[in-house]
Amino acid sequence: MTVHRIDHVQLAMPAGREDEAAAFYAGLLGIPLVPKPPHLAPRGGCWFEDGDLKIHLGVDADFRPARKAHPALIVDDLAALVHGLIDAGCAVTDDEPLAGFHRVYVDDPFGNRLELMEPT
Repeated sequence: MTVHRIDHVQLAMPAGREDEAAAFYAGLLGIPLVPKPPHLAPRGGCWFEDGDLKIHLGVDADFRPARKAHPALIVDDLAALVHGLIDAGCAVTDDEPLAGFHRVYVDDPFGNRLELMEPT
């Protein structure tokens, strides 16, 4: 048996805030919102997918944001993305350099930490 890759990352979100999730993940990050399978849709939350990039947000009744654990997303034109995030009111934080990458952190609307990385 061998583990080959990650299929998707799931982050938690509070109930009823799917519009905010769509505005951030689809609107600002550009990851398309896709329909959840009909049998899962009543649970709430939403899925964002573009090829192999899959971020699923699931409703957690006892929601607490992921402050340390986080997905790291490889992006093109980090500077433009950062400007768009800041213009939308998001706080963007620089971190220690990592060989081969420019990188920053941003929180989604629910406080979940995301790392955005652009290869140098």
